[in-house]
Amino acid sequence: MDVKKVIKQWKSLATDVETVDYAVSGYDYSLSLEGVKLPELASFMLKQGFYLVDLMAVHVTPAIEVVYQFAHFEIRCRVLARAAVVDNEIPTISDIYQGANWHERETRDFHGVVFTDHPNLEPLILAEEDVDLKPLLKDEKTLKDVGAIRRQPPEPKVAKPEVVKSQEQS
Repeated sequence: MDVKKVIKQWKSLATDVETVDYAVSGYDYSLSLEGVKLPELASFMLKQGFYLVDLMAVHVTPAIEVVYQFAHFEIRCRVLARAAVVDNEIPTISDIYQGANWHERETRDFHGVVFTDHPNLEPLILAEEDVDLKPLLKDEKTLKDVGAIRRQPPEPKVAKPEVVKSQEQS
């Protein structure tokens, strides 16, 4: 995998590509993109040897974001891709990554996000009569900006040792 070519392609698809500290965040790159670009990104990632680790939604201001985590089979490279949901819809990638099928259905159950062109978007966990129940949607007053929920670097736990002079050194 030619990392420079991959990053160049990411930049053509995403509105923002950021290199991040793996030790702090758990991934190497962060991408922000429009939802319509997701199938193209997913196809590219699959061709480059990335697999889909996870897919989830977060309810933040100003919109729900669907978050995708990809990792590479051969090298340690983890990528977080985020796309805002527009009009409660976002394209499916279940035709590219079969494992996305389950995650997209779960996300629909809990957040109400509709994945367009999904082959079987019936409820996965909730009952049919609970179709209007969206248990993970937040109250508008409690919503946070996406920057407020990002993982912050941990504070150092080790205090600097004090230098104690012995009487012999005095």
